[in-house]
Amino acid sequence: METDNSVLLRVENLVKYFPVSGGGLFNRNPEVVHAVDHVSFNLHRGETLGLVGESGCGKSTTGRTILQLYRPTSGAVFMEGVDLVKLDSRALRQMRRKMQMIFQDPYASLNPRLTVGEIIADPLLVYNPRQNRKLVEEEVGYLLNLVKLNPSYTNRYPHEFSGGQRQRIGVARALALRPELVVCDEPISALDVSIQAQVVNLLVELQKQLNLTYLFIAHDLSMVRHVCDRVAVMYLGIIVELAKSSELYNHPLHPYTQALLSSVPIPDPRVEEKRQRIILKGEVPSPIHPPSGCRFRTRCPIAREICAEAVPEWRELKPGHFVACHFA
Repeated sequence: METDNSVLLRVENLVKYFPVSGGGLFNRNPEVVHAVDHVSFNLHRGETLGLVGESGCGKSTTGRTILQLYRPTSGAVFMEGVDLVKLDSRALRQMRRKMQMIFQDPYASLNPRLTVGEIIADPLLVYNPRQNRKLVEEEVGYLLNLVKLNPSYTNRYPHEFSGGQRQRIGVARALALRPELVVCDEPISALDVSIQAQVVNLLVELQKQLNLTYLFIAHDLSMVRHVCDRVAVMYLGIIVELAKSSELYNHPLHPYTQALLSSVPIPDPRVEEKRQRIILKGEVPSPIHPPSGCRFRTRCPIAREICAEAVPEWRELKPGHFVACHFA
């Protein structure tokens, strides 16, 4: 068991399966969706770890399962050495002060019936219902100012704000309890391109100011490169490659990572013209019946017989650079 004090979060063999409805009352072998399958990684204090992959690969489910919004099927999630999976609801409620989430859709994640002040104050009052209302108002004003919104907006409702402003309100709510870990679940994907950079820059500033640790879930690979210290690549519920951001982008080892990065546009038209894109064939297999052996083999351009027979070993090929591929 690792005792490194720099590790804030340790995920070990995290599994989350969702049962498929149907099959009859007496079906003894109900089918399940393999949403997250034996995912493991460490997250260090003050670090930003990017989690990337195609839609439906299990990124958001991983984040929600880590925070115990979904209880895992099996595995362990250690937050400061405490296994969240083994905690009862009361103990987990206290641990949740240390970890929060910024949701993907700023239009759906804010209660339209509450004012901005009530939305941001809600976490504070949940954990301390008898807290002085004047102090709560002052704290709400401070949090609005922290995310670069006017503190006088407290009596307005979510529909009176733009998408970028709503996401800032979501950030303020997430920071209300001074968490150590923040799971950012595609926090910019629902925003206009012109606003995305502003929100990302805000998150970077807040991380330095408050010493936050981020799990940054995204599918925008160019943005992840700018924001993250390390990047983990997911495919069909598993992590296939993990490395420092610069190492992963300059020397991708897994065929899936190489295909993903080949799709990222390069601003220089001369370089873009000469670059060879890797076009993956076929569709992503069903997570209900994932392929045997290597899950990427049905679309992999270098797949061989062994890929169908054996699950590739998770190996550290370079210091800090891990990959699961027979031929990497």
